[in-house]
Amino acid sequence: MEVHFRTDLQAKLDQLALEMGRPPAELIEDALAGYLEEILQTRQMLDSRYDDLKSGRVKPIDGEAFFENLRQREEELMNKQIRR
Repeated sequence: MEVHFRTDLQAKLDQLALEMGRPPAELIEDALAGYLEEILQTRQMLDSRYDDLKSGRVKPIDGEAFFENLRQREEELMNKQIRR
């Protein structure tokens, strides 16, 4: 596989490879391996949450109600701090 980068990105990669004493391809492979692992974990988490919602194990919450509740709690906290 051949990958082409923008000139500025290639320069950063070359500089980092030089500083680390590792070939650029090795750095890219390490970075991509970490990125793919993170994507897979995120996908598994989202699939699990979707399954929980679909099966009824958890109930969705109303977004507007959640943020209104959050705003009220923040306001109460601010009022307590002002009274001190």
